[in-house]
Amino acid sequence: MNDLLHTVTGPLPASAVRGPVLAHEHLALDLTRGADSGARLTAGHRAAITEELASLRAEFGLSLVVELTCRGMGRDVDGMARIAADSKVAVVAGTGWYYEPFHPRELSRTSAEQLARTLVGEIERGCGGSGIRPGVIGEVGSHGDLPSEAEARTLTAAALAATATGLSVATHARLGRGGLAQLELLTAAGLPPHRISIGHQDLLDDPAVHRELAAAGAYIAFDTVGKESYQSDRVRLRLLLALLESGYADRALLSCDVSRHGYLVSEGGTGYGHLFRSFVPKLRAAGVDETLIDTLTRRNPLRFLTGRDGADGASSVAGGRLPGCEPE
Repeated sequence: MNDLLHTVTGPLPASAVRGPVLAHEHLALDLTRGADSGARLTAGHRAAITEELASLRAEFGLSLVVELTCRGMGRDVDGMARIAADSKVAVVAGTGWYYEPFHPRELSRTSAEQLARTLVGEIERGCGGSGIRPGVIGEVGSHGDLPSEAEARTLTAAALAATATGLSVATHARLGRGGLAQLELLTAAGLPPHRISIGHQDLLDDPAVHRELAAAGAYIAFDTVGKESYQSDRVRLRLLLALLESGYADRALLSCDVSRHGYLVSEGGTGYGHLFRSFVPKLRAAGVDETLIDTLTRRNPLRFLTGRDGADGASSVAGGRLPGCEPE
């Protein structure tokens, strides 16, 4: 366990993070394929992103963004460092490989052990020649109910690198599918479940799977809040409340996963602040108190990043009946 976070502007004690954390976002990426030019956040969007984060720091106390753009996704750690310095919001960068359609060709000839050595090198020495060290491994991905052979190797590499360096692993489970298989593969490679966050579970309308993942000790990422074209926030709220009612408030992570420039407030989107402006008020209206909101938005992501296990005495409402909410 290490309470020191590696951010893009240098080491930061977790105890210095006093406000909320966005557990899965993107500040610089390029996922364009074919004619889809919208899945980009470039240097040209940097000023708008900086302004959004600075505004959220002033209004809600936003303290940290976990930036999960990894290798092959257009990662720009120097750009992230400029955004962090100018917005005064700390940023943790990621490493690893996304799901198979975004894998570089040479991965097909590389073993999991070799891939893990590449990740350990970045974690220990920095990305490229920047000297900027990743503070998390992710978002490492798969699509479908079972990882492909290539995805199994990159997920195994992530687990091996995580055990060697003490970092945690955040996954991309496309449309919420395949989380149980990801967890089985990562833990089989020696990574404890409390060092794992299974991504995009708010896109999977299956509370039983969420409970099974949480019971095993993994974090459940409700990390596409506001992406109504994928899933309504009404369903997200129902799924999250069901998880809280089941006693797993200490296993939930929240974020918006801004992954296209059209999501930025400057372009008419809901932006990085949708979680605080829209979704958290809905949680309050459902009977979730401020202690539990702090658990969901600050304590949980910090415990995930640092490897602290256990509920930290914070989930006082979990397991009790929330007003107006019947468990699934």
